[in-house]
Amino acid sequence: MARTGRKKSASGIYHIMVRGINKQNIFLQEEDYLKYLNILGDYKNEIAFDLYAYCLMGNHLHLLLNEGNEDISNIMKRIGVSYVSWFNWQHNRNGHLFQGRFRSEPVENDKYLLAVLRYIHQNPIKAGMVKSIGDYEWSSYREYMGQGEIVNTEYILGTFSKDRKKAVQMFQDLHKREDENTYMGVAKEKKSLSDGEIRELVLKNYKVSLIDLVKEKKELQDEIILYLKKKEGVSLRQLSRLSGLTVHRIYKVE
Repeated sequence: MARTGRKKSASGIYHIMVRGINKQNIFLQEEDYLKYLNILGDYKNEIAFDLYAYCLMGNHLHLLLNEGNEDISNIMKRIGVSYVSWFNWQHNRNGHLFQGRFRSEPVENDKYLLAVLRYIHQNPIKAGMVKSIGDYEWSSYREYMGQGEIVNTEYILGTFSKDRKKAVQMFQDLHKREDENTYMGVAKEKKSLSDGEIRELVLKNYKVSLIDLVKEKKELQDEIILYLKKKEGVSLRQLSRLSGLTVHRIYKVE
């Protein structure tokens, strides 16, 4: 079946979403998040596109950008190839990382621009990962508070007010409002637990270090595996990598 053409934006602004293949995590540790942001920043400077928002989740990511000198297909291809190459080397793997083509939707007026911006930044809250937007480390929300340098914050803040202090306050107020709309057919993102969160759960509930699970008795291994498999946001591969147990061993536990 032929691919459908990507809908073009008259403004050049797009909301972009990239997912991991088979819903697997595309960020496994802090270095992965940092690397993606570094690549994003490098190509932003090289290709001269504008970035208005980002949010990197465990198994997917969101971007809000203006394509500038090159169309979004070329931009995302460059970013994707660079990151996948590094990720595969870093984690000793081969093959695809992303689920097919990235998804995109045109953003052609200020009202929708701000709605998408809020939706992107609210992802970690809707996924139950943090209680406050500002607590999430891997989104551009903090850049609007004066931390960071990848995002063009002036463009968005300028839609609120010429007075930066007032604009930032209005920006914060926008993000306090709930938004039940869906974007690109995505209603509520599934929670994805980080490596640290998984380790903490095991240590808190079983007084066992997950990295030492292979040394424990089989009965305790099975109990902990089953507990983690029932938790939303834990993949078999992630659990295998953290515990040293094989994916097949983990899969058989019921």
